[in-house]
Amino acid sequence: MIVITAPTGNIGRHLLPLLLESAPARGEQLRVVVRDPARLSDEVRERVEVISGSHGDADVVDRAFDGADAVFWLVPPDSSKTPEEAYTGFTRPAAKALTAHGVSHVVGVSALGRGTAVAGRAGLVTASLDLDDFIADTGVAYRALANPSFFENLLEEADSLREQGLFTDAADPDRKAPFVSVADIAAVAADLLLERSWTGTGSVPLHGPQDLSPNDLARIMTEQLGRPVRFERQPLDEMYTTLVGYRLNEAFVQGICDMKRAKDEGLDEGVARTPEAAARTTFEQWCAQTLKPAVHA
Repeated sequence: MIVITAPTGNIGRHLLPLLLESAPARGEQLRVVVRDPARLSDEVRERVEVISGSHGDADVVDRAFDGADAVFWLVPPDSSKTPEEAYTGFTRPAAKALTAHGVSHVVGVSALGRGTAVAGRAGLVTASLDLDDFIADTGVAYRALANPSFFENLLEEADSLREQGLFTDAADPDRKAPFVSVADIAAVAADLLLERSWTGTGSVPLHGPQDLSPNDLARIMTEQLGRPVRFERQPLDEMYTTLVGYRLNEAFVQGICDMKRAKDEGLDEGVARTPEAAARTTFEQWCAQTLKPAVHA
């Protein structure tokens, strides 16, 4: 039995079809935890067991983990809480349920940065790395998918790209960094969940095929979208003020800003790219397949 949390999220909606394709032939049953089962197609609901509710609730994870062998764990973003509350706090009921039901393997979504000089002051990434340790302390075999920034973050800029040919971030315009697509993350997660010969705890770093700077992203988007695109750097203090103005938790906002600063100081550079860690999807491919339809919608 494999349990998938957040099956309708960015990663889950790629992971679930992969497991539906491969798990039955291996004798694996699938169970999903979802707040709104209506977001699952009729076909999917017929092929999986559905547990309704939040996987941050004790009674929900107690039902979800009963009889489970493996769990895909993803903490949904919650900007109303502090980083510690949003990550480890959300996971506390699940950690107890993992132990109570003897779940053997967990695959979690995490971040690059462990072992770097800035890992302890990287805001949301620090909270994510602390969460990895918290899950590992339950005694399960655990693999943290250590990710850089997602290509999909740029979908939040679709309106600005369409109307102004502009995207913004706090990054140095010329600093190159790894990026990854959520589809590639899902593919690695599926392999780990299905092939459970691994033991102990550890991280699985994921990088896109090449490091790219914001100016590189702008150049490639210009080519792929067929219109000029430029990058504009947003000062961190301005970002903080803007996000707090949306009534987000101030500690969470500070966590975002600290993460952005840490990335510019080498947070994602702690692990060298290897053939095993290099994801397949290029930024050019992702733009053509995902960003272009969103911008032209």
